[in-house]
This record gives sequence, structure tokens and C-alpha cells, in this order.
Amino acid sequence: MVVKRLFDVIVALFALCILAIPILVVSVLVKLTSRGPAFYWSDRVGRNNAIFKMPKFRSMLIDTPAVATHLLQDPKSVLTPIGDFLRKSSLDELPQLLSILKGDMSLVGPRPALFNQDDLIALRTEQGVQRLVPGLTGWAQINGRDELPIPHKVELDVEYMHRQSFWFDIEILWLTALKVLKKEDVTH
Repeated sequence: MVVKRLFDVIVALFALCILAIPILVVSVLVKLTSRGPAFYWSDRVGRNNAIFKMPKFRSMLIDTPAVATHLLQDPKSVLTPIGDFLRKSSLDELPQLLSILKGDMSLVGPRPALFNQDDLIALRTEQGVQRLVPGLTGWAQINGRDELPIPHKVELDVEYMHRQSFWFDIEILWLTALKVLKKEDVTH
């Protein structure tokens, strides 16, 4: 656990240094292309089902309901002018490096559920997944991302819980990088 946390902090600090200019550019672009703040602070479920504020670059209009994207009637209609690009490129996730530094998140773990995703939270709690620190990426993300039904996502989270190791995390990070570069499995 100490090695994982140390790895998270070192990689997050390194990534923030390397990505400082792109983060600044994206912040400015979000502000220039839509009204509202550059960051959206989402209430998410963390370790042991504690709620924390998770930052993302705002990719949706400011009056959009706080629900999972697939529950919106027409997700495309609430995206900012650069929102689709931010989501498909996963640039909207970069501010989560701050949550990793804070300790609310890890580089790898189950993706943090929205505070109102009761079905996902209940299934994860039933399986003991809530004991894990949520991740920027995870086993479920590289095995389907937006396309997975909740029960299958939880099965993959449980598999990660049982298989977790430093080298498995490295494999997940590598596979995530490939998915992001190919823009695979992103529907909203």
C-alpha cells in the first residue's frame, strides 16, 4: 500500500510538471468557449463510500444535471463546443491528478462512482470493492469503459481487487495509454 501511494504521488507530480502547459491551454479554451468555470467539481464516491470532490475540465454546459452521461436524454446537446474533444481525448480527466496527490484517488482502481449511482455503489459495497481507493483508470476502463453494463463493471472491479499488484497496475496504465491514444470505447 505504501509503494502504491508513493508511486501515485511521484507519477502525479511528474505528470503535472510535464502537462502544466497543456493543462493551462485547456483551462483557457474551456473558459473561452463556454460560460462558467474551467473545472467542474463532481461529488464522487471514494474509499469506504466517503464522498469527495473530484475535479474535471468542464465538458458540459453549467446547467446540466449531475447524472451519469448515459442517463441524459441527448448527451451531445449539453456538451460545450470543445466538450466532445475533451472527453474523447480524455483531457477532461487531467485535473484528477490533484485528487491523486490529495489521496482521494489513485492512478489505478475502480473509477469513482457519482454520488447518485446507487445501483453501482450498492453492488460494489456488496462485493467489498468500496474498500479500494478509486482510480484515474481501472481494469473496467480498459475492458469496455463507457460500454459496460454495471454488473459487468463490478465483476471487473472485483477481479482487480483480487489481482491488484504493482505490476498489474503498470499493465493497466499501459493499456489505458493505448486506449486513450486510439480513443476507444468512448461514447459520450
